[in-house]
Order: sequence, then structure tokens, then C-alpha cells
Amino acid sequence: MKKLLSLILTAVLVSGILTACGGKDGSAQSSGELKVITVAATAVPHAEILEAAKPIMAQKGYDLQITVFDDYVQPNNVVEEGDIDANYFQHIPYLDSFNEERGTHLVNAGGIHYEPFGIYAGTESDLSNVPEGVDVAVPNDTTNEARALLLLQDNGLLKLKADAGINATTNDIEENPYNIKFVEMEAAQVPKVLSEVAFAVINGNYALDAGLNAQTDALATETSDSLAAQTYVNVIAVKEGNENSDAIKALVEVLKSDEIRKFIEDTYQGAVVPFE
Repeated sequence: MKKLLSLILTAVLVSGILTACGGKDGSAQSSGELKVITVAATAVPHAEILEAAKPIMAQKGYDLQITVFDDYVQPNNVVEEGDIDANYFQHIPYLDSFNEERGTHLVNAGGIHYEPFGIYAGTESDLSNVPEGVDVAVPNDTTNEARALLLLQDNGLLKLKADAGINATTNDIEENPYNIKFVEMEAAQVPKVLSEVAFAVINGNYALDAGLNAQTDALATETSDSLAAQTYVNVIAVKEGNENSDAIKALVEVLKSDEIRKFIEDTYQGAVVPFE
């Protein structure tokens, strides 16, 4: 009898451990009374917005756990591999480009906000009086470089080929009246070279991370009716097949709630814009 009781207790303990740990299938796992949902994010504003969403997610029965990354590659890799349920840091053109280049299977589960790109002053501060041959820093990944070039074009610093659009690269520059020299680098590094270049075109999240606000510090920003504003919405991304899970639907619903909308508007003062 003692041996039988010991076996039963062992089985119960093993079952409890397996239930608590869960698997790598992108679904929320149980943690006490709450189900765990894990999200990879860049620090600003994504992780901050997720932190604001945690208590609302808890009310819905979910323990929202956030892992912060400082690059644009690992957050996609960990979701593709099933180590983390979702990520929140990227827009759809980048997501599509990443899938195509790396053979991943990530999909958009819901658009949350938009971050205006800005042109920031470095050693120069007047876009109407640009010296010949200046250096301008731009992100080097395909989609964000196009976005930077479109903003520079909107402000008269260059002209792109008519059909370049959101796929533009420096090879698509048709006119470069100021003979600008483009310094192409990983997006997170662009704010760090402001003192070394005339101007820098910086992603909204990395600008915020560097203490810059597109609405108050940038020399120029994307307008609400620009091609970029209509294209570069930051989304919750998941591995294909998980977009309709209850946990992911709950996360998207919370991030689009009135409470989070107010948090975004109050906190970022136009540097981050909730997506309708």
C-alpha cells in the first residue's frame, strides 16, 4: 500500500510540474490562477506599453511576462522558435521583409500604434540651408531605410525614382542636390552618432530611448497623411497559426483598449500614436 501511495503521489507531482511549465507551442501556459503569455519587445515604447497593460491582462486571467530586447532580430527568432508567444516592436513591411529573407512564418495579429520617424539635428540644424556633401545617418534595414529616404524626400533633400515607394534604397535616389553622403547603420545605433553627422533619421522607439520626442525635438516628422503613416503601424506578431488563440486575442484587445490609448497619448505626447 505504501508503495502504491508513493507512486500516486509521484504521478501527481509530475503532472503538476508539466502543467506549470507548459510547452513551446506559442500558447499561454498556466501559472497558478493566471495563464502566462510571454511577449518579446524593445524597451521604448513597446515594453512600457506592455507594462501598463499587465494589470488589465491580469483582470482577464493572464500573467503578461515581458522580455526586453535591444535589436530587431532576436524578438522574431524567439517567436519563430516557439520560446516566446508573441513580439511587439515592428511594423508590417519589416515583418514581411524578415519572413522573406529568413524563411520565418510570422504573422500580424493586430496593429497597435504608429511611431512618426523624425529628422534630427546633428552638427547642422537647418533643413533649408544644408551644406554640400554632409553626412546623414539612416537605418540600414530595407524597410526603415526606405522610410527614412521618403521623409528626406518630403523635406526636399533628395528625389527618389517615381516607383521606389516603400522599397526605396539609396540606389533609387534620382536627384541628390546636396551631394549627401549616407551613413547606413543598424537602426538602434543611429541616435548614438548624432554628434558625428549633420542629420540623422531615427525610428520613433529609438528616438524615445535616446530621450528624443519626434513632436518636440525633430526638425521634421512624417505627416499623418504620408505614405509612411499609412504603412508603418507597429503590430503584435506571432507564429502563423497562433494569431487566433484566446491569449493573443486578449492581448490585442487590451492594447487597443481606451485605457491603453489614454496611457499612450498621455505618456508620449504625439511621439507614439494609437492605431485606429
